[in-house]
Amino acid sequence: MEITLLLAVILTVGFAAAKAGQKFRLPSVTGFIGAGVLLGPSGLNIITTEATGNQLGHFTQIALMLIAFGIGEHLELKRLKITASTVLSICLAETLAALLLVSGGIFFLTWLTSPGGAAWHIKDYLVLAITLATVSIATAPGTILFITRECRAVGAMTTMLLQVVAVNNGIAIVLFGVALVLARQVVGADQTILGTMLVILAKISFSLLLGVVTGLLIDFVIHRLRDRGEMLTVGLALLLLSGETARFLTLSPLLVGIAIGFTIVNRDRRDVRLFRTLNSFEPPIYVLFFTLAGAHLDFSAITVAGWLGFIYFLLRCASKTVGAYLGGVMAGAPQTVRKYLGFALVPQAGVAIGLVFLMDADPNLHRYAVILTPTVLVGVLFAELIGPACTKYALESSGEAAAPNGLGTKGHALENGDLFPDEPRDVQLIPWTWEKLTPAASPSGAVIFGVSHGSTVNGLARMATLLAHHFKAQPVAVSIDIGKDVAPKQVDTRELFEYAAQEVRSLGYGLHTSEVRAENVAKGIIAAAQEKGARTLLLGYPFQRTEPSFNKIVEEVSAVVSCPIIIVRFAGILHTERILVPIVHSVDLEIVGDTLCALARVGKHAITLLRLLAADVQDKEIEAYEKRLYNWAAAKNLPFVKCIISRTEARMETIIKETQTHDLLIMAVSEGFGIKKMLLGSLADDVAGSCQRPMLMVHRPRPATS
Repeated sequence: MEITLLLAVILTVGFAAAKAGQKFRLPSVTGFIGAGVLLGPSGLNIITTEATGNQLGHFTQIALMLIAFGIGEHLELKRLKITASTVLSICLAETLAALLLVSGGIFFLTWLTSPGGAAWHIKDYLVLAITLATVSIATAPGTILFITRECRAVGAMTTMLLQVVAVNNGIAIVLFGVALVLARQVVGADQTILGTMLVILAKISFSLLLGVVTGLLIDFVIHRLRDRGEMLTVGLALLLLSGETARFLTLSPLLVGIAIGFTIVNRDRRDVRLFRTLNSFEPPIYVLFFTLAGAHLDFSAITVAGWLGFIYFLLRCASKTVGAYLGGVMAGAPQTVRKYLGFALVPQAGVAIGLVFLMDADPNLHRYAVILTPTVLVGVLFAELIGPACTKYALESSGEAAAPNGLGTKGHALENGDLFPDEPRDVQLIPWTWEKLTPAASPSGAVIFGVSHGSTVNGLARMATLLAHHFKAQPVAVSIDIGKDVAPKQVDTRELFEYAAQEVRSLGYGLHTSEVRAENVAKGIIAAAQEKGARTLLLGYPFQRTEPSFNKIVEEVSAVVSCPIIIVRFAGILHTERILVPIVHSVDLEIVGDTLCALARVGKHAITLLRLLAADVQDKEIEAYEKRLYNWAAAKNLPFVKCIISRTEARMETIIKETQTHDLLIMAVSEGFGIKKMLLGSLADDVAGSCQRPMLMVHRPRPATS
């Protein structure tokens, strides 16, 4: 078939299969792979073996480099410092579990059934078992990265998952090299262990070095470009050139791509625009990649070593789940990580196939490859057909995947007595390292925040303390008892107050607490605000958003209180160093002014004021808007401010893109509730539903109606 027509068929059938699979809540990857099986040699043979090897093979190489590059982005040192011990513990536990479970199970099974015949000895079965165990460590970075993006997953487990995938594959490559050395010694190949090990270490080192050099080069060039098209062209060219160089030098393109992404994301200026630019280029490449991966799945392999491959798949699944759980327990990882990470690591594909093909290409090891290759291919077949659903299940069960409507997967109606849903995700809070604050000698008023869950109380306490310092007020934690029989709280109110007090003390302040009894949450908040003389109110934005109940609380409170209301939305790690302030109307600056100053005047911050204008605004108007922003920042005595004037046709998309390089988002919420909000919408709410950064949504108080 003509290559252009074949590409059209692959894209069309892959897309259709993915959409069909989504009707059954299957990830798109499963649909792509299923389409590949249907079109490949095991199905209609439209995608022939020749096409996958010669005509379309370069699309696989492009996709692998993009995947490796994307994985490298998640190895930011600032985050790794927080998770390094946990990631290392989980990876080591997984490796040990694979070496014990996979190698032990395969060894006894093959030793008892003797698939190698009379010529094989115990040492041969031991080599086969160890080699399969090292291959089992590898995961499918492309499948996992694609599913996390498709699910828009964000949180502790998602971050941990992508970091573990990168480390796992690095360990698999190293240990597989060791297994090859052992295999060559057993068959009597004329090679020394030391010499072969040095070659393996040299290839790994040169792969990483090539990646670092390419990353520095890309960073140097991209930083000097403004046009996204130019960034895409230059970045992709250098990325693919490094991959081809790695293949020419028999290095690891996977390690090269990961090292490139790692280098760029950890540069001091952290210019990550290339990651975002490539994201828009990836979808059709991914459809081709996974559909071709499905075409590679040969069902005839089942007749060769189907039973052994299926046992290998089961043992590998067991090693992933057991290893991830034990490693998480040893490192004190969150319960969601311990419980679900192993399921998310089930997919296995390209890396494992590439490793066994290395053994297959060595004539000295052909005796092992005859059994090992079909065994791994059958294992990959099950892993790719079942694995994506396992990964999606893990992300959804952990509460870190967004549902199709943009809400959490475990959303339910918010009870009137809660400021949060039943069990939100853990908020990662960096310990306070700046100088402690000095409270005002005679504080006036209070900054009030609600407490109901231990996972978010520290983040609210920190924000409240910073605002209290700005207003020369007191931080006050409030617990509201609505006097109804509701589900018992998992943490006692006194413990919540103590958690909050510890955080407040770390900033140099003392915490005041109050327990209020009222008919409902809104009336309790109003009573506390009036009693304490609130300067600002902080409410936690529910992880699983429920429009009617939460909006009703905010509407009732804002109609009565005479102070700003700040909705705090947590997502991932709470930082305040790089603050983004989108501005749609000039009044937005005054609404967010005090909140911005409260954060920015403590420690060194970088502030971006993003003014959103219509696409047809003239250049002279842009200069005037920019001047107004800098004058406002100077009047507020805000240092380190960058003003961006953006002519945009899609406000939300522009903001979301800009958030990728910031830690915290502060937005003014447009006034209006009920019918007005339903008709006009709320940009802040829309951004909150899609943004993967912590966010402060500032409401100007609405005058009470008489």
